[in-house]
Amino acid sequence: MFQTLTRTAAQLLIAALLAFGVIAGCATAPETGRQQFIMIDPAQEAQMGLKAFNQLKQQKPTVTSGKDAEMVRRVGKRIARVAPVANAEWEFVLFEDDTPNAFALPGGKVGINTGILDITKTEAGLATVMGHEVAHVVARHGAERASQTMGLQVLGAIADAALAQNAPGARQGVMQAYGLGAQVGVLLPYSRVHELEADELGMLYMARAGYDPAEAVEFWQRFQAFNRKQGSGKPPEFLSTHPLDDRRIAQLRALLPRAEAEYARARKG
Repeated sequence: MFQTLTRTAAQLLIAALLAFGVIAGCATAPETGRQQFIMIDPAQEAQMGLKAFNQLKQQKPTVTSGKDAEMVRRVGKRIARVAPVANAEWEFVLFEDDTPNAFALPGGKVGINTGILDITKTEAGLATVMGHEVAHVVARHGAERASQTMGLQVLGAIADAALAQNAPGARQGVMQAYGLGAQVGVLLPYSRVHELEADELGMLYMARAGYDPAEAVEFWQRFQAFNRKQGSGKPPEFLSTHPLDDRRIAQLRALLPRAEAEYARARKG
């Protein structure tokens, strides 16, 4: 395939990819200082999150009363108080779903599945998960991911049009390579960056909310044991949207001293 790639086609493809890299720095992630490419208005982003969350609540059963639902709301509110999101309309909902999962949508919408409570075990364990999800909202990861996809689509269309005019013989092969490169080289790594960044911010938020950040390491160890017990094989990390459990645990251990200092200040205050 690459033998048919002309010099002109290669230059066009490289120029498109470099253009994406140049423009991908118009925002800054909190705490980490990572440069972000976001081209979605926060108000529009929040409206999208609200619409999607309302649809989910119509489609999936929710738990609105009882100690578990109350704990989800209590932990969520404590963490939201230390999470810097302007005009957020926080909502923390427990969904009746055995899948051990949680998610966040723009604007402050956070969902927790009942299935993850067997792994969180404690309120501090739940704070680990909810801190992580709140961090996705704070860092606007949903808007960043959508912006990346939109940007790559635009660049792909530009490259395709240029190839059709300047190198029609190489067009199909180059665009296939562009699609694979965009997925493996940009979108998947950025998703893993988002997860690790949410781990870092989430640990800080749970500590500032008065939860022992050491529980974050213990939670991920329990989650790792759960994954191993399930026996489901995982793809190599470079082809996965989520980092491997070992990498997450190692990062959290490295961040623990800073988080423990935040936790100590929160307990004094």
